[in-house]
Amino acid sequence: MAEASKPKTSPKAIKFLFGGLAGMGATVFVQPLDLVKNRMQLSGQGGKAREYKTSFHALASILKNEGLGGIYTGLSAGLLRQATYTTTRLGIYTVLFEKMTGQDGTPPNFLMKALIGMTAGATGAFVGTPAEVALIRMTADGRLPADQKRGYSNVFNALARITKEEGVTTLWRGCIPTMARAVVVNAAQLASYSQSKQALIETGYFVDGIFLHFCASMISGLVTTAASMPVDIVKTRIQNMRMIDGKPEFKNGLDVLARVVLNEGFLSVSPYRTS
Repeated sequence: MAEASKPKTSPKAIKFLFGGLAGMGATVFVQPLDLVKNRMQLSGQGGKAREYKTSFHALASILKNEGLGGIYTGLSAGLLRQATYTTTRLGIYTVLFEKMTGQDGTPPNFLMKALIGMTAGATGAFVGTPAEVALIRMTADGRLPADQKRGYSNVFNALARITKEEGVTTLWRGCIPTMARAVVVNAAQLASYSQSKQALIETGYFVDGIFLHFCASMISGLVTTAASMPVDIVKTRIQNMRMIDGKPEFKNGLDVLARVVLNEGFLSVSPYRTS
C-alpha cells in the first residue's frame, strides 16, 4: 500500500507575505487609533497643559482641525512598519519554532515559546524602527505650530529627509525602547492569555470555546497595554524629540520617564494616559 501523501502547504515565503499583508490590512482600520494614541502620549510634554482630555476629545479635535484625512496621517508609514515588522517577526518566529521542535514533532514548551516570541518580536522591532520613527513624526505633525511642522509628504520622503538632515543613525533612534516594548508585549500577551483562560475556566462559568478565547484575549490585551505603556511613551517621546542647541532633548529612556513622572504625574505613564 502506498503511503498517504502529506497535505500540501504553502511555501514559507508565501506565508510570510500573507502575514505581512494581513498586518497591513489591519493598519488601514487601526491607523486612526494609533494616531490618537501617539498624540495623547505627546500631549502635555514638558509640563505644558494637556491638549486632549480623552481619546474621544482627541479624535474630535483632529477631525475638526485637520479633516477626515487627518485621522489617516502617517498611513504610509504605518503600512511600511507592518510590512517590515510583521513579516520579520513571523519569519524569525517560524524558523526558531521549527528549530526547537523535537524530531518526533513535539512542540517547544511554554517557556521556550515565550523566548522565541520575545526574540522574534525584538528582531522585528529593530527592522521596523525606521518606519516607526517616520510614523511617530508624521502623526505628531498636526499638533505642531506651522513653523515647527516637519511636513513629510509620505514615509519615503520622511526616511530620505531624516537621513539627509539628521544622519542615517537617526532612523534607529529609540531602537532600544522599541525592542524592549516588543519583548514586553510578547511576554505579557503569552503569559496573561494563558493565565486568564485558565482562571476563567476554573470559575465554572466558561467552557472551551470562542467566547472563552474572546474574554481571555480582552483581559490579555488590557494587561499587555498596562505593562507596555511606560516603554511605549518613552519610545514615542524619543523618536519625536528634536535637537536643542545641538543636543538631544532627552539623554535616554530613564530621563524621559523621570521627566514625565516629575512634570506630568505618575498616571501619565499608565493606560490612563490614552483613555
